[in-house]
Parts: sequence; structure tokens; C-alpha cells
Amino acid sequence: MKSPLLALPGAVPAEGADEGVAAHYGDLFREQRNLSRGTGFVDLSHRGVITVTGADRLSWLHLLITQHVSALPPQQATDALVLSANGHVEHALYLVDDGTTTWAHVEPGTQEALVGYLDSMRFMYRVEVADATADYAVVHLPAGSTASAEGAAAVRELPYGRDLFLPRAELAERTAGYGPAAGVWAYEALRIEGHRPRLGFETDHRTIPHEVDWLTSAVHLQKGCYRGQETVARVHNLGRPPRRLVFLHLDGTEEVLPPHGAEVRLASDPEGRALGFVTSSARHHELGPIALAVVKRNVAVDAVLLAGTVPGTQDVIVPQ
Repeated sequence: MKSPLLALPGAVPAEGADEGVAAHYGDLFREQRNLSRGTGFVDLSHRGVITVTGADRLSWLHLLITQHVSALPPQQATDALVLSANGHVEHALYLVDDGTTTWAHVEPGTQEALVGYLDSMRFMYRVEVADATADYAVVHLPAGSTASAEGAAAVRELPYGRDLFLPRAELAERTAGYGPAAGVWAYEALRIEGHRPRLGFETDHRTIPHEVDWLTSAVHLQKGCYRGQETVARVHNLGRPPRRLVFLHLDGTEEVLPPHGAEVRLASDPEGRALGFVTSSARHHELGPIALAVVKRNVAVDAVLLAGTVPGTQDVIVPQ
């Protein structure tokens, strides 16, 4: 869906997975600084929105996702995953329950498949699953923002800000008082800085939660009874994941950023075997060029890596 906020002055449309909203509004670093200071907002209205209603919604979701939600208190935000039978990540949900409805936003374009899966698992439970993307849009307010959430259908309170579910028809009106708009490029730079994985970027068809640090935010290790739980428990208790997510401080003298999928090698052996791939990259207003990458677990943590053609040093996210 094309956001009405693309009509704001200076808006440059994003492409690829974030098509439909603004990449930036003319000044990427100013937009990042505004968000870091707790001012402005980010239009995330291209993301999918689903709702689950009914008396059994939380106990039912508890059986299907990686997070413990059977007794989730109203207004408490949490993240969760849907895994395959082999424990590979299929969906990432960003949840909050308001006491009568569970709200979730998901990656753009994934909501239809997710709703289809959830619908297929309803059986005799008293639940209704709906794709609410046409009616509601997500907007992010940074931590420290004093903007009012009045008019939001639901709010996810997070350490790094608030996600608001706003009536889509009122998106332009509701955001008018939120301060200067920031594009998804600024939001992504801060996400990468915060080491927060994103489905379809930090993941591929064989990603398990351990590899990208989702055990700390989206998986409850003391619950069972969900698809893929056996893999989660086995790798956590008996082994280590085959790959690990790393944060890269990239060489600031290079003019290009390594794209998603760029191969990662040892800088000391640029013609050698690929050790992983770049998942996300950005230009940060303080750190300069940065990236996330998934590499083989046994890559030395002090090794200088080559992300595409750009050298970079590692910060450990997932231990060896």
C-alpha cells in the first residue's frame, strides 16, 4: 500500500521490501539524530497487521508460537516467531494484547501466509484471525517522544520507542502532531545499531532462532508445545548453532555499502571461501557505515572480515 505520507515535503520512496513508504525526507543523518533524541516518527504503514480475537486467543497462540503468551498481561509488548517443523524461522510477530484483541505487525507481504497458517490451526478454539492491514497502519515513535498516542487502537511500549496501530484512513491526520517525519533508512540504521534482526534480512530458509539472537527476545526457553520446539531445545541444551549474527564496523573510506547477500570473507584471504553473507547495512550518523552479517560460528571473533569489497571489524552478538 502506498502511504499518504509520501506526499510530505522531501519524501523519497523506498524500494524493495520497504516499498510504499519513504526511504528518507531529504536529510538521512538529521532524521537519525531526531529519532535518537526522541523526536519525530517513522511511517511503517507498509507493514502487515493482523488481529486475533476470541476468548481462547492467548491460550491458542501460546500453542503455536515461540513466546509464552498464555498469561500475557494487557498492554505488555512481546515478540514471537512461527517456526517450521524443523525449527526454521517462518514468521516474526510483534505483539501486544489490549485485553480483548491481540494485535501484531509483521513484515510487509507476509500477513496473508501467516493468517492462512493461523486459520488452519483454529480447530475448535474460540478465536478469529483477521488481516487488518487495510484498516490499520503502524507508526513508530522513538524512545523519549512526548507525542500523544491518543487515537491509536493499540500501542506497543518498547525500550527503543512505541509502535502505534493507527486507523489507516486517519494516518496523515494522526501523525501531523508527531514532529518531523523520518524515513525507514534512519529507522534501519538504528535497528542495525541495536542488533535487532529482521525477517527476510537477517534470515534465510534455514535460519534457526539461536543464530540471530532471537532467543533473548522472541523465544521462551521454558515452554514447549509449539512446532519446531524440539530443535530449539536440542540446539540450546546440547549444541551450538552453525552460524552466528555479527555487527560490523565498516571501513569509512569506502564509498559503497555492501548490499544484502554480499558474501563475507576473511580480509586476509579475499579470494578464499565465503564465510557468510551481509544481511543489512546502513550509514549511521555517529558510527559511520555499519552492517549486520551472518557468518559461520567458528570464524574468529577478532578476524577482520571483508563484506563484499568493504573491510570491517566484528562486535560479537551471538557467542561462538
